[in-house]
Amino acid sequence: MNPAPYRGTIFLEDAEVLTQERFPGEQYVLRMRAPRCAASALPGNFIHVTCDAALPMRRPMSIMRVSQKDGWVECLYKVVGEGSRMLASRQRGDIVSSLGPIGQPFVLHPERPRLLLIGGGVGIPPIIFLADALRHDARAPWSPLVLMGSEVPFPFKTRPSTILLPGMPDGVIGCMPLMEDWNIPSRLASQQDFPGCYAGFVTDLARHWLQRLDKNALAAVEVFACGPTPMLQAAAHLAQELDVPSQVSLEEFMACAVGGCAGCTVEVCTENGPAMKRVCVDGPVFDGASVFPLS
Repeated sequence: MNPAPYRGTIFLEDAEVLTQERFPGEQYVLRMRAPRCAASALPGNFIHVTCDAALPMRRPMSIMRVSQKDGWVECLYKVVGEGSRMLASRQRGDIVSSLGPIGQPFVLHPERPRLLLIGGGVGIPPIIFLADALRHDARAPWSPLVLMGSEVPFPFKTRPSTILLPGMPDGVIGCMPLMEDWNIPSRLASQQDFPGCYAGFVTDLARHWLQRLDKNALAAVEVFACGPTPMLQAAAHLAQELDVPSQVSLEEFMACAVGGCAGCTVEVCTENGPAMKRVCVDGPVFDGASVFPLS
């Protein structure tokens, strides 16, 4: 590996836990003071954190929000094993070793200002980060739509949207309040009969909306997605069917997370044929069609 592209861009910090908020489904929003990471992080980046002194292996966590002014980084995670359970016990004032920001971010294309942002489960954080970044990017008249799916209660209190959104199924009015505060339309999907949510997969809701756009509108669309692999595949295939570009942020188990161990490789289609790429530093964001080509 040539380390030069990553030298000086990934910072090791003793991050102080500022808040740790618990949500249903053993989901947590962790805010840490990590000013060097906060100053450099871009949507799609992640951090690698220690969960406990007794557990040497770090855990990768997508960045959900940052404050460059106040120097904090915020992440959403779900307890699924020993490491995340240990992390959930961290309290205000505790120190967590943080390595970040890591990875290739989403890339915005001003010629495609109509962004469809799709987040599933703990894949929601990069979508929120990207939506936040769009508010401060003056390169194009961005027009994002955020769609989120979850099979456990969402890690926020949902409410009916006040933003009209043509092309949505009747009754699908549930939104994320933070998006509403940012004047960004959002809609929710779940198979758990949550009020105001689309009853099905979030990618089916995306298909419903996309198929109601005319040719000119589709020409301005780009799809951005983060979530479980089957969801990413469905989103990438949908985009290809409609001749729309897509970017997907992959989730993968990681050891070093800085490209040394090559334990998080995936096969990607390139101009020179199939190649193995590291999700940590070559990704986690990839062109959707290159990872999930239509057969």
